[in-house]
Amino acid sequence: MPLALLRDEVRVAFLGRTSTEEQQDPRQSILRQLGNSKTALPESWVIVAHFYDVESGRMELDRRGRGDHYERFDIPIARDGGIADLLAEAARRDRRFDVVICESIARVARRAYEGLSVERDLEKYEVSLFAANETISVSGSRAQRILQRRINQSVAEYEVLNTLEQSWGGTCTHVREGWNIGKPCYGYKAKIFRHPNPAKAAKGITKTRLEPDGARGETVTQIAAWTYYDGLGGDAVAKLLNQDLTKHPPPVPPGPERARGAWSRSSVYDILRNPKYTGYQVYNRRATRSRRGKVNDPVKWVWSLEPAHEPLIPKWMYDELVARRQTKKGSRAGGDRNVHPQTKRSYLFRGMVFCSCGRRMIGVPRHGRSYYLCRPSNTNRGRPDKYLGHEKALYFREDAVLDAVSRFFADRVFSLDRRAVLESELAGVDDQAARDREADAQRLDKVLSELTKKQNSILQQAADGDPDDPFTKALRGRYNDLEKQRTDVASALADLGRSGGADPGVPTVEERDLIDALPYLALNLAQAPEDLLRTLFEVTQLAIRIDADGDRATLEITLPEDQLPVIAGTAERITEEMSSQGAPAGRACEVAVCAPGEIRTLTGRVLNGS
Repeated sequence: MPLALLRDEVRVAFLGRTSTEEQQDPRQSILRQLGNSKTALPESWVIVAHFYDVESGRMELDRRGRGDHYERFDIPIARDGGIADLLAEAARRDRRFDVVICESIARVARRAYEGLSVERDLEKYEVSLFAANETISVSGSRAQRILQRRINQSVAEYEVLNTLEQSWGGTCTHVREGWNIGKPCYGYKAKIFRHPNPAKAAKGITKTRLEPDGARGETVTQIAAWTYYDGLGGDAVAKLLNQDLTKHPPPVPPGPERARGAWSRSSVYDILRNPKYTGYQVYNRRATRSRRGKVNDPVKWVWSLEPAHEPLIPKWMYDELVARRQTKKGSRAGGDRNVHPQTKRSYLFRGMVFCSCGRRMIGVPRHGRSYYLCRPSNTNRGRPDKYLGHEKALYFREDAVLDAVSRFFADRVFSLDRRAVLESELAGVDDQAARDREADAQRLDKVLSELTKKQNSILQQAADGDPDDPFTKALRGRYNDLEKQRTDVASALADLGRSGGADPGVPTVEERDLIDALPYLALNLAQAPEDLLRTLFEVTQLAIRIDADGDRATLEITLPEDQLPVIAGTAERITEEMSSQGAPAGRACEVAVCAPGEIRTLTGRVLNGS
């Protein structure tokens, strides 16, 4: 027992804490706590200092007592500091108090660990901690007092956890039904509904769903289209949006002082990463309190059971954009040299070469040449099961692929025979997969029709029977089974339609005519300036995909209709540049007709120019 408790007069420090104004009135709460604490004190004990905070009791102890929320309220009690100041003064020899009093142990902390830590620190300096709702006595059984204290701490932690779990469950139910929480995201506005609970509706409480917000909603759809179809990065999309801010109004952040009045790369990425634009209501994407706004793992997100509002980005497109980001994770966009001062080289096909595993290959120097490397072990240490069977290091030589790309553009994009080569290859396209999908679709559609007929027959029989008759009840159960089968078949049919739409189909005559809009040129890209080559490759969205063995690659390009003048102009500039330097003209491809966009070499793991 501390000697101070045996004196006639004991100096006491009051410790209070109340939550934020959303939970209770801090002013009234602190006054009540102080009053209850004074009532419980023995007559010779005097409160000489007041320490209190307005903050959550579930905060970690090293973050407690640092805030200034108490300044917002007119609390008529002189404050000597918070809990951190209390512990600091308790360690001094000249402290003003001998014991600490609080209304209940829950006011010290809502979690037992923090409460025990404070109690332990005070005991180390011979400062006793008492609670007004516990027996205050300097004699008697200390063990009994500790037992009561631990029970109160457990009850306090249970109560807050139970309240949080019930609140979380209600929030999840609210979201799964499609209701919105908080401020609508850019592109949507709130559509107000009468609260389904009559008692809350009588008080004027409402619920909201999302609906498209005019030009802002159209801007979201345009951002997704530019990113998905044109392959533009965040900076390029922001630049296009800023050209017409009336048509594409920029987002307004919560704090007006942060408003730029223009689009930025981060604001574009925020839209592309928000799953609410798919039509589903999504919650818990960020840990706003526990992890200071960091993005949670997608498995922790709470989704509505079905689309709750009009989508601005199709779900399949959103999923594809997410997959693309995972492939390009950790890599910057564009072909400019890295701004790091030690950067000495750039790579012509940076960001365009992909391994069969789905990873984007990185540029590395070897023996004075540029290569592209895929080495999964570098970024997957400790996970040997990931990319099992992949080559330890797969290299791809830059000059070899440049030669193949040069011949590809010379023979298939800008040559006189390009239309004939295209028609010849399209004539040999195997459409067996499309025929199989069509057959499966017809079969599933027939099954769906039969299930619907059976359900209609059961409904007719159930309508003619007694609702309490066992036969009618059995019909009802059979109907539910058929409904489940029908839902599964309809889902399979929808998945089949989506998979069929994702496959590249045979181009139409109008699409084939796009290639005729390009000029006939003799190119030798192997000796062209790198800046012109990057422009040509980026506009045509060149992608080079290496197979699993590393001895075969597929070249893919896209000819956007609105970018054909840019493609033609860049190719003509390359031709003029080569002509002025006296470089040899482009040569014909040795193999006139082969698999579309594919090249072969005679080496093993490392591709070279042989």
